[in-house]
Amino acid sequence: MLRKPKILVVGSFMMDLIASTPKAPASGETIIGTDFRTAPGGKGANQAVQCARLGAEVTMVGQVGADAFGREMTENAKKAGVDVSHVLVDPNKSSGVGHIVLEVTEHGAQNRITVVPGANYSTTVEQIAWLKDEIKRFDLVMLQLEVPMEINIAVARYAKAAGVPVMLNPAPAAELPAELLECVTYLSPNEHEAAAIAGLPLRADENGVNEADVLAVSAALRKKGVENLIITLGGNGSAVAGASGVAYTPCVKMPDVKDPTAAGDSFVAAFCTAVTAGLPQAQALAFASHTAAITVSRMGAQPSLPTLEEVQSLLRERQYAGFDPAEMDVLR
Repeated sequence: MLRKPKILVVGSFMMDLIASTPKAPASGETIIGTDFRTAPGGKGANQAVQCARLGAEVTMVGQVGADAFGREMTENAKKAGVDVSHVLVDPNKSSGVGHIVLEVTEHGAQNRITVVPGANYSTTVEQIAWLKDEIKRFDLVMLQLEVPMEINIAVARYAKAAGVPVMLNPAPAAELPAELLECVTYLSPNEHEAAAIAGLPLRADENGVNEADVLAVSAALRKKGVENLIITLGGNGSAVAGASGVAYTPCVKMPDVKDPTAAGDSFVAAFCTAVTAGLPQAQALAFASHTAAITVSRMGAQPSLPTLEEVQSLLRERQYAGFDPAEMDVLR
């Protein structure tokens, strides 16, 4: 029996400034772009909004600046159904900004992103200490790496002490302290991040990465305390590694890939929503793949994130047989 989960997201707000161009500029080069837009983003806020649009009860903890971007991002998350009552405002820092160059060609879209954290980096452990007593109210905690590492460590420790599962999406890539990894239930890097964290190679094969390499990376991370490794592989889907082997979930292909910016956030959020709602892991990963497929077919970060009804529709359209999409109606 599925249920409506309660998810806590501790992470970033970033206003994405997106410049589309047929060719990304080289060093010292100026290119005439084809389009410009702004869109609320940030890995934390993206994941919170996606969970909420899929029906989870979501609380967001983070910080913005006292500026127009901060107000817009907070309001956008609130409209999606996210509880933003614990979002802080720093009067002395600007809101975080993500500068995105989106190279759009006949072969698809690729992005290059520069992140300016702003107020995201001014949150202190003292400001989120209230979570120590309140974190037990949630079914799962989601973390990323666009806030200070000490915030993630503190929240992960609170969660582990309370017996609450933790999903860490280790992006952007950074060295992860052992004290954080030992508190993580799910680790969801892409192939480059997984290789960097484990200090081992992940070589390509027909599945996207070599299975022996995935097992070696998984074994290395299990020694550091990580229970479940989920590696996202872009167009090659995802790989879940454990002591018994590797299971692949294929990518759900769409006719047109317009913007991959929030694909990873969409995937991780959909998986967390589905697995905490009660779907088995394999089905939760398939649900996540269908969710991310819709996301990459649209422009912008949060504007591209689909609703539960849209994902159910795609599951039916693609005749997915792992579960009846109607089972997810309990999340509406």
